[in-house]
Formats: sequence, C-alpha cells, structure tokens
Amino acid sequence: MSAPKPERQKFGYEVLDSLLGGGLLPGKLTVIAGATGAGKTQLGLSWVHEGLRQEGHFGSIMDLTSRGDSQNHAGYLKDRYGIDLPVFDGQVPHDLSELFESDHPWGDYFHPFRQAGKRVTKGDLDPDEWHNWKVELGRTLRLAGYYLYGSMIRGSRRVMVDGVEPTDKFSESIQFEFFEYVYHQILRREHDWAARELLREQFLRNSGQVDSHAYEHQDVGCLYLYTTQHKFLEELIDEPISEGDIFANANTIILMGRTREQGRLGRALHVIKHRGSACGDEIVPYKITDAGFEFA
Repeated sequence: MSAPKPERQKFGYEVLDSLLGGGLLPGKLTVIAGATGAGKTQLGLSWVHEGLRQEGHFGSIMDLTSRGDSQNHAGYLKDRYGIDLPVFDGQVPHDLSELFESDHPWGDYFHPFRQAGKRVTKGDLDPDEWHNWKVELGRTLRLAGYYLYGSMIRGSRRVMVDGVEPTDKFSESIQFEFFEYVYHQILRREHDWAARELLREQFLRNSGQVDSHAYEHQDVGCLYLYTTQHKFLEELIDEPISEGDIFANANTIILMGRTREQGRLGRALHVIKHRGSACGDEIVPYKITDAGFEFA
C-alpha cells in the first residue's frame, strides 16, 4: 500500500496553485526570482499567511536585509490581512530549556543582520571587513538555529527567506552562507538532530522535551526570494541555471518579471522548474492590487 501523498503548500491563489499541480511540495526548496518591484515579497507573504489556513500556524520570515530599508513585511501584512507581525527579538538563553516553555515570548519575524548596515559580498569588502563579517556570522547562526527550531516546535511549517542581495558568486555572499547553514543543518535535518545541533551539551537533560515536541522535518517548506539584475521575464527564462548554485538545488523555481506587449508594460510569472509534480508551462500575467494578486 503506497504512502499518502503529502498535502501541497498553497499560495491561496487558485490560478497559481493549479499551475503548480496543487501547490508547492512540502519539505522542498522553492526559489522565486525576479527584479526589485516584481512582487516577490508580496507573493511570498501570501504563501506564509496561507499557513494559518492549512497548518493552523503562520509561517516564519527571515529578513536578511543588511543595509537600507527592510522589505516592509509588517506593513504589507497589516494592509493586506489586518494582522500584526510579532517580531522575534530574543537572545539565546544560557538555560535552553526555556525554549520549550509555552509562554516563552516568540515572534514570526527574524531580522538577524538589521544592525550591520554594511555590504555582504566578499568583492565589496576588504580582508578585515570580511573577517569581521565571518565572526559576526558565527554568533548569528546560533541565534538563527534557536529561532527556527523554536518556531518549528511551535507549529511553523513554512519558512520564507527574503532580503538577499544579488551576487555573481554565491560562494562570496555572507547572506547565502547563512542560508546554506540554516537550510541544511536545521530545516533539512530530523528534529532530534536539529535539537542536538542547538542544545549541544544541554541535549541529554532536555531529551524528554525534544521527544515531546517532535515534528516531521519533511513537512517544512522553504521559500527563498532572490533578486535578479534582469527585469524582463523573457531574459530570466533565457538565463542558464548554473550547476552548484541555489537554482540548481531548488525543487521549484518561479520567475517573475516585466513584459512588453503592444507598447505597454506588464508583469507575468512562469514556473520554469517543478520537480516531482505536474506543472503548467503557461506564462501567466498578473497585477498587484490592494487586495493582492490578480492573475489573468
């Protein structure tokens, strides 16, 4: 007897969910790629918010912006859905058993680099600046593990990563190094191994709590929003997918970009990759309104 198919993680827009064969596959990595202004953040927040209906829990947002304005997640959610976005603003406590307390303050939004205010790629930094970033990264990864593990034991099954700056080489991006760690060492590991990575010498005395807060890591989906230099959808479709970068490793890739037709500019999206699922090959026009997305 075959195992039941996992429930797809939907965006809440019938046109897009149908294009994806019912939605995104849980336990997989999805990349939404497009230039600034394409609507990536708004679409990602629709997916995060849909977690309330499907899993009974809002998703988790990691905003990796390190300079300039944040992505205004709170403002968009307030305007679109009338909800407040609680911010995770904690530190890793000495006694990690506090993590399992149901009344321990928590949040759905995590902005790890908000006080950095500096560049994030190796080519833009001198050796001392790069070294300082690496030191700061070590401290931040510990806090990120605490946030994500704590979010998943509280019911979050969707993680959105936003604010990643474009780079010619992923290997030279502090933001991508941060993402690679949290994705492979936390999100894609079984719950008890993720707990071991976080709790370390405190794991044994908290093992009972770890067992009672078990979750299935294959139910946790991850959405990575990537800003491209190309603005037009046609250019994005023609761009080759390089081996070893995030596009090659993603299960699903959704491209969002500008279109030009009959002297008018518009927007459209296209699903260029969706492994393990039926998928439409249409180019789907859309508009962004105060009520969300309108798909043609």
